[in-house]
Amino acid sequence: MSTLGAPDTVTAQRRAALGVMESPTLDSWQEGPHNRWVFRNVEETIPSARISHRPASAVMPSLGLGAIEGVSDLASRLESTYTDGLVVERGGQVVAEYYAPGFGPGQTHLLMSVSKSLCAIVVGSLCDDGLIDPLRNLEHYLPGLAGSAFADATIEQLLDMTAAVDYSEDYDDPASEVQLQDRAGGWRTNRPGDPADTYEFLARLKRSKPHGEVFQYCSATTDTLGLLVEAVTGQRYSEVLAERLWSKLGADQEARISIDRGGIAIANAGISCTTRDLARVGRLMLSGGVAAGGRVVSEQWVTQTLAGGDSSKWQSARRDLYPEGSYRNQWWATGNARGNVYAVGIYGQYIWLDPASDTVIAKFSTEPAAVGTASAAAHSELFADICEVFAGE
Repeated sequence: MSTLGAPDTVTAQRRAALGVMESPTLDSWQEGPHNRWVFRNVEETIPSARISHRPASAVMPSLGLGAIEGVSDLASRLESTYTDGLVVERGGQVVAEYYAPGFGPGQTHLLMSVSKSLCAIVVGSLCDDGLIDPLRNLEHYLPGLAGSAFADATIEQLLDMTAAVDYSEDYDDPASEVQLQDRAGGWRTNRPGDPADTYEFLARLKRSKPHGEVFQYCSATTDTLGLLVEAVTGQRYSEVLAERLWSKLGADQEARISIDRGGIAIANAGISCTTRDLARVGRLMLSGGVAAGGRVVSEQWVTQTLAGGDSSKWQSARRDLYPEGSYRNQWWATGNARGNVYAVGIYGQYIWLDPASDTVIAKFSTEPAAVGTASAAAHSELFADICEVFAGE
């Protein structure tokens, strides 16, 4: 069981300041309390590739909670949801932000599965340019995955996660496919007989039933989309992400993405960026696909995404919270009256879109365990209360 991070005194002191007394290992870094350190310093612990940006700009100090400081019990709610960073943006302007001790506006944080939603934006732009036909099967672009679970799934089914695969997303089960994927991707200790890398892992997966019938949340689906991006462009995923998204955001900082032993990007969960830059991704969505540096993806693709998917196919633990919820293009739709759509990561990372008030909320958290429905409800209520501040304006 390998230990992560440089064993120097400064690193040890920085970890201790966050209550992390022991060095994280490859098998402990995703759980609390270790994740509070690692999620803020992924590039020091997991091999990563740069996602370049332009132009370079100075990072301004935090504005403070400002407009939302009157939200009921705000401080305790931020603390109880293990908040590292929060940015509230309206109409292209940051109106409030918060950073926990030891974190700040110039620091990056792991997105976990919010990375999936960024991947979909890139795939959408490639569809716009005719490099990908969403109605074609995956094997047309990746013949090397012929015979695998996703070979005869359409790109649209991959984006909407209606591809059927024999795969368990049980994060606590050592025998689950999601833990095997972590081991293949270098996020856990590899075991004898495990796939050598992400590509071999994906090639081993098998279809469980006909595609397109029901929603099945599966992190392997997004890593397949990452390989698709590389196949149709002839570039590394990190390069395409930089060219088609990050370089157009007007980002404060470059982002990074973790890579496996074979250099394959962990598209499903591996991106790290600043809180403000994450909010810029949300603004791109509420601006119909246009960012500070120009159009990233078509307005048609954004409209389709914000409209949500087929709720009748949505089998999710979150149905109690969002009875009319759905999933489209790797984004979650609540189906509520406000039309809220969001991206979410396993330990409480969010992009929350509120079209009714033209508000974007970006939030980084490091909850000590995988987010459940109770945490999802707490976040949903917090975001609703923040957006209510702007009601009628």
